[in-house]
Amino acid sequence: MTTVKDRLKLGKDARKHCPRSSQAQHQQSERDPIPLIRASSEGRVQSLVALRYGRMLVSPFTFYRGNALLQAHDLSRTPDMGLRSTICGDCHLMNFGGFATPERNLLFSVNDFDEVHPGPWEWDLKRLVASFLIAARDLRHGATVEENVCRQLIGAYQQSMAVCAEQSALEIWYDSITYDDLLRQARSDNTLEHVQRAMEKAERRTHAELLPKICERDNQGRLLIRDDLPEIFHLHNTTTLLDADDAWLRLADWRPLYDTLMRDYRSTLAGDRRELLARFQVQDLAFKVVGVGSVGTRCMVALMTDNQERPLFLQIKEARRSVLADYVKSKSRARHNGQRVVEGQRLMQSASDLFLGWTTGPHGRHFYVRQLRDMKVSAELETFDDETFAAYARTCGRALARAHAKASGQAALISGYIGKSDTLADALYQYAQAYSDQNERDFERFQQACRKGRLLARSEADFAADHLP
Repeated sequence: MTTVKDRLKLGKDARKHCPRSSQAQHQQSERDPIPLIRASSEGRVQSLVALRYGRMLVSPFTFYRGNALLQAHDLSRTPDMGLRSTICGDCHLMNFGGFATPERNLLFSVNDFDEVHPGPWEWDLKRLVASFLIAARDLRHGATVEENVCRQLIGAYQQSMAVCAEQSALEIWYDSITYDDLLRQARSDNTLEHVQRAMEKAERRTHAELLPKICERDNQGRLLIRDDLPEIFHLHNTTTLLDADDAWLRLADWRPLYDTLMRDYRSTLAGDRRELLARFQVQDLAFKVVGVGSVGTRCMVALMTDNQERPLFLQIKEARRSVLADYVKSKSRARHNGQRVVEGQRLMQSASDLFLGWTTGPHGRHFYVRQLRDMKVSAELETFDDETFAAYARTCGRALARAHAKASGQAALISGYIGKSDTLADALYQYAQAYSDQNERDFERFQQACRKGRLLARSEADFAADHLP
């Protein structure tokens, strides 16, 4: 049986074939990003692809968020130490945040797993570091802050992985980052205020609080989801944004779709949670447009109520093939993409959504299911001062290290490779600088493609204007 010392040495030995300094490498690519962007739009609701492009056009940062496939392609040409384990696959700084455990405790961790897949842990860390540098540039924090947030992030990952290397399997499995931890670690009054505000916001983000914001009663007193284009719309109303030839429009109404989705989903829940779900009756189902990279994929919101007419909102989101699948030799053991997302989330988080499960929809589309918005909070980057931005970087670094340690069971191996020096931090900061420059070049070519009509981009206002009375 190998000891911690043995595994640390194995990690250190990996530097022989993959020196830490080599992690700085990014082969400047003159490849045209447009075909890859088009490829990532295949299979989506075509009328919404233009909205996806419109959101990506806002800034180099939203462009970076909106197309994980492009960086997966580029990362496949970079060195790594050879370890393959479950990774997030789309690990940018807006895919972290707060969420509630089934016991109603507020935790902080990675919270988006659409692209989860076996791969090199370095890919997650590189995408995350680059996202911080790109965001800092976008928000004009300056070169000093850009470097500081990157180094704070990598340092936190390094330190947390070293701690995990000495912990038992159960200690790693149960460990979590609570918002009480973040309060104690706040180094400035502004950071403390941000954490407190996030906690207060999370406590308000309940199903009951969401009900009046997106629902209304019709003339017969029925509780329905309110159309709000282009964010929310009913499939069979005149406001639908589905393509005219979409197979879902051939259904009589939303109920056959809901029944199909629920049939397999229930069997993926534990018995007690199936019993809880049975205490709710569905009232309505609508399409919800979410995020940047996910725009155009199918995402439904089901409004359900108990016998006191208290609500439960379930989000039923399409699970497509991971963007990593074509770029790593390792295969996901789950053949169902919804199952891949769910099992990846359960493996990387210390606790997961009470209603997390998966299902298959009409025509074999894969979906996963979770609660909509329940105590979920994300960073408000525009309000961060320099220290709060650095604190957020440290927290994301720590959370990612914990997720990688839990998913891989190889914390000592990773920690041995990283070591105690700044060598990896120096390399990854160089990588982030190079990839940020690449992202800006790609963004310029994307803008040109939209201006010249190679790609069609439309804003939220454009869609809303189309349906003005």
